[in-house]
Amino acid sequence: MAGHKYAPRLNGRRLQCSSVQLSICAINRRYCEYITLYNRFRILILSLSQGEYTTGWTGSGASKSDKKVGVVGLTLFDLRRLGKVDKLGMVGVSGGKFPAIRQHLDEKIGQVYKDLDLTFTSYPEENKTDPEAYKAAIDALEPGAAVIIFTPDSTHYPIAKYAIERKLHVLVTKPATQLLTHHNELITLAEKNGVICWVEHHKRYDPAYSDVAPPLSVNLTSSARGCLNPSHNWRPSVHGQERILILGSRLDATSAPKLDLCPYFSYYLSSHHIDICAWMLQDKAYPTRVVASAATGIHKGTGVYTASWTAPLGAGIHSAQHFHYMAEKGDIHVDQAHRGYDVTVDGAGITWYNPFYMKYTPSETGHFDGQRGYGYISIEKFIDGARLVNSGGAKPEDFDKQGFPTIRNTVLTTAILNAGRISLDEKRAVFIEKKGDEWTLV
Repeated sequence: MAGHKYAPRLNGRRLQCSSVQLSICAINRRYCEYITLYNRFRILILSLSQGEYTTGWTGSGASKSDKKVGVVGLTLFDLRRLGKVDKLGMVGVSGGKFPAIRQHLDEKIGQVYKDLDLTFTSYPEENKTDPEAYKAAIDALEPGAAVIIFTPDSTHYPIAKYAIERKLHVLVTKPATQLLTHHNELITLAEKNGVICWVEHHKRYDPAYSDVAPPLSVNLTSSARGCLNPSHNWRPSVHGQERILILGSRLDATSAPKLDLCPYFSYYLSSHHIDICAWMLQDKAYPTRVVASAATGIHKGTGVYTASWTAPLGAGIHSAQHFHYMAEKGDIHVDQAHRGYDVTVDGAGITWYNPFYMKYTPSETGHFDGQRGYGYISIEKFIDGARLVNSGGAKPEDFDKQGFPTIRNTVLTTAILNAGRISLDEKRAVFIEKKGDEWTLV
């Protein structure tokens, strides 16, 4: 897909911010619920990534973020201790990184938590560099094994396609694909090959969202909530991380056309709350029109101001005021409704912690104790689903009805993101329509 018209671009400009607006038309909704999956089969797992989210290693040592020892690798090591996972593999581009990664994992995980087996097969070999090492790694697996993909956005589709065609279960990080046509193709391929393909939208397991989302909620029914109203979601991330995300687009940038507006459209950052909104409104409303706007350069900005008199009575606050101002070298964030959990240390400043995501403090017995974090649960649910399908206890399509982030259940997220990219490039509204069983862009 390198050079595709709507793939991300990099032309030396810095995207400061972007917003996506969508109008939504209401239809009927049905309830569904999560299930807990049990079976006795262990599964082989191949993780495609050497990066921070998988290992906590950045190339210059341990990450300084809140994911200092990673999420994917640590979760899989613990699930192997619990008997759900068997052999593990890890794939990157440069085999020369693996000695440092193994040392990092031993220091930060092996010497911290008890009874974790950190062994894994690595691809490519330690003295080789191979951008397509994933093919040899996937070819070494038997049908029914699982592949977890945490690679640059532009590689999600070809890697997932290669794995699904070999009857392997797939968990791919968000966004599933950059193009709606590719997403639709993965839906068809997964159904044809009898495997599950899920998207790692871990916010669906965040108790702050899952407790109130319509597919699960018993606390707030559709009739009690009433019809939808305008919503505003924002997600600023620490500057500097955009270099990592932009580098993932360079494969496309070499042959993609240069544009004056929005050289890089963050599919990853935008996907989080778009998916939550689509999930909460599933079977009740769907997006029909997307208009995206963006500003380039460091002295231009886009302001979005939302006010209404539609907050529910008894909300527990006088007004849910959220204010966020982003400047070149700093920002201001005021949350009048909720005073967050933060820690301030001399010399280090303030740090905000998310106690619901991953818990890295060992248990009283010295074992890993983060099984309740939604970062962990997101991976465990996928593995449980794959094992249940392998044992004959469920069919892949069963999970489409249960609120999980399956490739079919996340198609509207990709539709909105793809439409946003087109809207920026062509400076027009993009419409989302359903033709038969397939969503399309107009």
